[in-house]
Amino acid sequence: MIIVTGGAGFIGSCLHAALRRRGLQTVVVDRLRDGLKWRNLAAHAPDMLIAPEDLPAFLKSEPNVEAVFHMGAISATTARDGDLVWSTNVALSQFLWRWCAARDVRMIYASSAATYGGADRPDLFVDGLEGIDHLRPLNLYGWSKQAFDLWVKRTLAEGEAAPRQWAGLKFFNVYGPNEYHKGSMISVVKVKYDEVVKGHSARLFRSDIPGLADGAQKRDFIWVGDIVKIMLWLFDNPSVSGLFNCGTGVARTYLDLAHAVCDAAGRGRDVEFIDMPQSLKGQYQSYTCADMSRLRDAGYDAPFTSLEDGIGMYVRDYLSRPEPNL
Repeated sequence: MIIVTGGAGFIGSCLHAALRRRGLQTVVVDRLRDGLKWRNLAAHAPDMLIAPEDLPAFLKSEPNVEAVFHMGAISATTARDGDLVWSTNVALSQFLWRWCAARDVRMIYASSAATYGGADRPDLFVDGLEGIDHLRPLNLYGWSKQAFDLWVKRTLAEGEAAPRQWAGLKFFNVYGPNEYHKGSMISVVKVKYDEVVKGHSARLFRSDIPGLADGAQKRDFIWVGDIVKIMLWLFDNPSVSGLFNCGTGVARTYLDLAHAVCDAAGRGRDVEFIDMPQSLKGQYQSYTCADMSRLRDAGYDAPFTSLEDGIGMYVRDYLSRPEPNL
């Protein structure tokens, strides 16, 4: 049995689809509510669907679990309820870590590139537990992910029990199918696609960094299929543990992204620059780029999908079709 928390969400449901294709028994921990989130599971229903508040009771029944993929979190970078974010992103993660450690269950969990805060050079995006104490996230979400990573570091240093395999994954800017329920947290790729297919310009924020041209802000954008491949590789290699970046190792500009979306949608490269909202000023990462050497050194050798190829697949195989879900 494999438990996937957040298994009806974006990354979680794409992972869940891959696990089901392998014929594995799955338990999804998530809420579907009354929206269209259920469509993320429509083509690959789990064996069980459990509400997050019912997870402790389910675990008390001592199910035969091989691994927990802990993808569930409050992931909005604009989140403001610190108590709720802590209980969801930190306390629940600590509970699952201890449960897995006590029962010899493997645990792979979602950290975030948001932990890097205002880092603006390639050498500042180095993963692993060794150098994370100095990181200063820019928002509550990133801080909560950093708090759990630091707790893991302390727990290991103090010699407390740990899952026999554990891996924290610092996801960079992920895009792809099944993200449609995410509201304001949906990927820039999807937002730009919606704009251009309606006949509008692809709108990008003006730069708020002196000397940085509009549209020259850079992020490490990664296709969700590559994220799933990394998680499956970790599942297939139980001797590998650690805190790993999950990006492509290549930073691309927002202008590159907008042009790729326009090209994939068959529209002209029409880009308009708008002022950044006040709510994002001071919390906006104008540069991210994953140092992928640690994962490569651990043995992961699969190539990463280019931005143009990933956006092309997303538009052709999902967004342009009546049923865009995986």
